Amino acid sequence: MADYRDLRISVIGAGMGGLASALCFARKGFKHIDVYETASNLGFVGAGIQLAPNMLRILDRLGCWEGSQLQREATTVRETKIVDGPTNSELVQVDLSDVEDKYGYPHCTGHRASLAGGLYEACQKEPAVTFHFATSLVRIDSFGPGRPKITVKAREGDDKTLETDVLIGADGIKSVSRYAMLRELKIDAEVEDTGQAAYRIMLDRDKMEPFPELLALLDAKCAMRWIGEKRHIVAYPISGHTIYNISTCQPDTNFAATTNASYTTKGDKTAMKKVYDDFCPLVQQMLDMVPDGEVCEWRLRSHEPLSQWTLGSVALLGDACHPTLPHMAQGAAMAIEDAAVLAEVVSLTPGGGSDPEALAKSLRVYELLRKETTWMRVEMAAYSGRTLHLGEGKAKEERNKQFAMAREKGAPVPDKWASPEVQQAIYSHDCMKEAVQKFPELYNSLT
Repeated sequence: MADYRDLRISVIGAGMGGLASALCFARKGFKHIDVYETASNLGFVGAGIQLAPNMLRILDRLGCWEGSQLQREATTVRETKIVDGPTNSELVQVDLSDVEDKYGYPHCTGHRASLAGGLYEACQKEPAVTFHFATSLVRIDSFGPGRPKITVKAREGDDKTLETDVLIGADGIKSVSRYAMLRELKIDAEVEDTGQAAYRIMLDRDKMEPFPELLALLDAKCAMRWIGEKRHIVAYPISGHTIYNISTCQPDTNFAATTNASYTTKGDKTAMKKVYDDFCPLVQQMLDMVPDGEVCEWRLRSHEPLSQWTLGSVALLGDACHPTLPHMAQGAAMAIEDAAVLAEVVSLTPGGGSDPEALAKSLRVYELLRKETTWMRVEMAAYSGRTLHLGEGKAKEERNKQFAMAREKGAPVPDKWASPEVQQAIYSHDCMKEAVQKFPELYNSLT
């Protein structure tokens, strides 16, 4: 019988999902893992990120949590508060102090650069992982039968055609892998505007320190939401309480006015402040601190659910197949879970993966394991956005009654990210354990 560890694994993209894929396969003992990344290097930037227990469970198994820089810098969130943006009056407070007791890991916040950097550093220590920077996927020449064939191009080189055993498309919302697969399947699923955009802001401690009310926010172990009509703000401390991370969501009027497909645009501070000019003075004070010329706005885009994530021995993961709005804070977590499940199912392939048809079936098991789980979270994120952004009227009145009931009786919270029953479903989920347990039945059910 062939040894699955001899299979060649090729990963397109070195974002969270791509790095996690390379590391998960390396930790399972695979000996040949190539990562192709368009960028010249991985100079990590970005803003804050929420580190939910379902993500930390996998990071810990990969050796990227306990004792890591990510853990040392992380803030353990003990509560979340949802307040009315214009009045700053509290709608609900949810206690998160028992999350670690319930799910084995706390709910934390951290810096994206620390998470990505930790994954990359771990990959660099694995002899099996080879990075090919400044190298792009040109096309997928063959999905099978047999081994997939791809053409890649180095920035300063010629096209090169390669064969692999498993190809993983972890190349994000702009995925070349997804477009290639959809063309092959004759499926139309173009990327769509969500009508929403986000400002991402980081305020240093020295700017907030002179103001006791702001310093209290930075020193608290609390994730805040200020909500208003068609927009909201999420904020929490990161990097050892030295940075206050602020992420907004509002109508994407700046992008709607353009004719290109840009996902980011240089923002205008005056325009940003105008969007939130009816929010409370505390919010105004924080927005005032943003340096002129350092405002950047991100377009939030998505696509319709894909009917198929795999074809032959090619699989998509993360934003390439299930992009989500950020309102559940599960985008990176889902990509990392996808990676972990892929490594598990490929390692379980009968015959060690020597038969491409058996590998293709294993990838279909991955899809069966992940599709419903991820779609539930994508839908909840969209639902929470609609709920948080209600304007005046009966719907908002009913929502605020639900907040009041949650405050008084611990009832479900309209903001699904903060709702205990939703947290229970997501945070307790062990995707790797589920993959191992369900693989035989799911594999044998496929024809």
